[in-house]
Amino acid sequence: MEIIKIGMADLGIAKSPDRLRTTGLGSCVGVVLYDATKKIAGMAHVMLPDSSLAKGSDYNIAKYADTAIPELIKEMVHAGAAVRHLVAKMAGGAQMFSFLSGHDTMRIGPRNVEACKAALQQAGIPIVAEDTGGNCGRTIEMDAETGLLQIRTVNQGVKEV
Repeated sequence: MEIIKIGMADLGIAKSPDRLRTTGLGSCVGVVLYDATKKIAGMAHVMLPDSSLAKGSDYNIAKYADTAIPELIKEMVHAGAAVRHLVAKMAGGAQMFSFLSGHDTMRIGPRNVEACKAALQQAGIPIVAEDTGGNCGRTIEMDAETGLLQIRTVNQGVKEV
């Protein structure tokens, strides 16, 4: 069994018995897709909601919800997963800092969650579990064998969904 590390603004896939792990989910969102019939998992560490925020046309597609999720789906299908079997789980999207201004640009965590949900809905993939919001960082690990997502939250312990 290998643990495949997914960095910030990165994505990747794993087949059973391997696992995917990402750390440092503050306002970022970890989106995990899973095909239980093929035991293939995919993970994206999404930093920002929309690629229209990118400067120029040469940008990292794994960084944005609207481009990372379609790319992750494409890679999973290429590895043998079927879109109709995919389910999603999400964690992260915390509001890490409190701001006196209620300005929308400072709501990166909640905006990331909304953008990930919109991209999944557009792809027709149901979200079966999520642990989003709050103000604590998270580390997640996805088991491609069982489909269990382990979420470690600072000061709140571990849970599995």
